[in-house]
Amino acid sequence: MTTHFTSGVTNVTANGSGGKLKLPDPIKFHQQTFDFDQYTATDWTITTVELGTGSATEALTSADGGVLLLTNAAGDDDYDSLQWGAPYESYLYEAGKDFFFKCRVKVSDATQTDMIVGLHITDTTPVAAITDGIYFLKSDGSTTVSLVVNKDSSATTTSAGTMADDTWTTLGFYYSSKDRKFYIYKDNNLVGTSVNTNAPDDEEICLSFTIQNGEAVAKTMSIDYLVAGKERTAATEL
Repeated sequence: MTTHFTSGVTNVTANGSGGKLKLPDPIKFHQQTFDFDQYTATDWTITTVELGTGSATEALTSADGGVLLLTNAAGDDDYDSLQWGAPYESYLYEAGKDFFFKCRVKVSDATQTDMIVGLHITDTTPVAAITDGIYFLKSDGSTTVSLVVNKDSSATTTSAGTMADDTWTTLGFYYSSKDRKFYIYKDNNLVGTSVNTNAPDDEEICLSFTIQNGEAVAKTMSIDYLVAGKERTAATEL
């Protein structure tokens, strides 16, 4: 049964600038949501390697919920990588502020691909060389997907489970500033936690995703949505 709060609900103090709002203050989190009912290529920095036949493509496809489809060229290790903006590294991990990410993705081949999705620094060779970020990684030759918390190439890697061919998977993390842990979710179930020892607190990071072939066959990655957000806590931020 629906609960009705006709006078409103808020998440700020009564004397704050949002205290009179009848809904939660939307500025409490710096947040981005991409649901892919629309896609503009120039909003993203796109890096591709196309040594095999064909060309990498990124396009909306007909599917319920709005879906972006990435298709690689057909060479081994060919890849298609997108980063938000020019890119714009607009998130900085801070131990005292909550931080979250969630996505719904699938890959055509859960074994013969590398997949990265989450937030990391600007990088034109992401599979080989990410030095800082918080992201999900599925490596070639394995169906296991893991959360990687990476600072200056020192990483804490925690398994989130496995993926299957052409099967939607929801992945997410929530960093809690209360206990300084990353809570890891797969298909909307808590599957593990990670420490913040290697959280990248000295580099801004941005929304990013990559699909790389693990063999000389074109692979695809489909993305239903991406959501990321970081808490604002200081009075000068709200």
